[in-house]
Amino acid sequence: MSTTEPSSRIAGFHKLSIADRIDALARFADLDASDCALLGNTGNLAPDLADHLIENVVGTMNVPLGMATNMRIDGRDRLIPMATEESSVVAAVCNAARQCYDAGGFTTSMSGTLMIAQIQLSNVADPYQARVRILERRDEVQALCDACDPVLVKLGGGFRDLEVRVLETRGGTMVITHIVVDTRDAMGANAVNTMAERLAPEIARWTGGQTNLRILSNLADRRLARARCVWPVAAIGGDAVRDAMVSAYHFADADPYRAATHNKGIMNGISAVVLATGNDTRAVEAGAHAYAARGGRYASLTHWEVTASGDLAGSIELPMAVGLVGGATKLHPTARLSLKVLGVQSAQALARVIAAVGLAQNFSAMKALATTGIQKGHMALHSQNIAMMAGAVGAEIEQVARVLVERGTVRLDVAEAELTKLRAGAAA
Repeated sequence: MSTTEPSSRIAGFHKLSIADRIDALARFADLDASDCALLGNTGNLAPDLADHLIENVVGTMNVPLGMATNMRIDGRDRLIPMATEESSVVAAVCNAARQCYDAGGFTTSMSGTLMIAQIQLSNVADPYQARVRILERRDEVQALCDACDPVLVKLGGGFRDLEVRVLETRGGTMVITHIVVDTRDAMGANAVNTMAERLAPEIARWTGGQTNLRILSNLADRRLARARCVWPVAAIGGDAVRDAMVSAYHFADADPYRAATHNKGIMNGISAVVLATGNDTRAVEAGAHAYAARGGRYASLTHWEVTASGDLAGSIELPMAVGLVGGATKLHPTARLSLKVLGVQSAQALARVIAAVGLAQNFSAMKALATTGIQKGHMALHSQNIAMMAGAVGAEIEQVARVLVERGTVRLDVAEAELTKLRAGAAA
């Protein structure tokens, strides 16, 4: 009997059909017919489309899509599509929005739709002279950039500004050029990357240096989404709850260990909407966390304070590079449906909605932590997952989950025992 390990070097794997790739995967990982059938079921994403969105496709990973209710943003009611696998995320937004709905909900704003691309220049003899020489070519830079995307220019976008920094690094002095571009309703990565690549050889020629990296920055601090909201103190449980929540914020803003989880909770809501609309979750998350550290230490993305009338006021500001055109936003059927439900007509409007969701998510997390603890509500919802993991189906799921919550022990072994007892009682 051979003990040779299967090889991951599968020649021409990318050229195979999806069915043939599944067959190759089945041989490698000893998958059975039910495993292969699961991979073959791509849900509402057509196999051919999936095969063109990424490489080496063998299936899809379906994530639940929920709708957050009660959201009133800038005087308009909206239902918010959220794609996530985590229990309590959607419910948290619904609850936070309900508690501020009668007070007017959320007010949002946006700094603009500007993206930055960076061009790295090294091995230059006179970096400060090089900086000025590049700045002197601003009109040429604009012409080169705008020529890369005349459609964007026609839509009102294009080159907006030029910045050049001299940066001291472990590898020596570098000259870093920033081109600032209005990408309008696109996230803009492809547009600004193309411009940076077109400009790089010219910068090398103007300065006598060597250009290396030429790519956008995900720290999109010219594209800030903002949201604010006031929760009446009576609606959230009184002064003690309000003060405990403000104290929780002070903790997060002072301590990076707390801030990491505090901001993760914010991103639970933000990433769910970003994913549902076919935008780039990794880009938004990277920008948010970098922005949280802009002061030299990692801190809270939100601010919480008490108004003159004693109510709780929250605000959030963070980079929000999302779009309505390009990539999965136009290709993925669920992303198109999500945008239709939201009814937003611009990338700015989408970014503002997402910021409001992040603030709502943070409110609910802090309130839970400051009162009953995060586990009570979360585990009540998570208990259903545990019941299903134990093998519960249909009405059994709710029955087993209810027992787990009542006992205050949401564990798989307990769920299995309760399911066995439930089925034994039904068979008697």
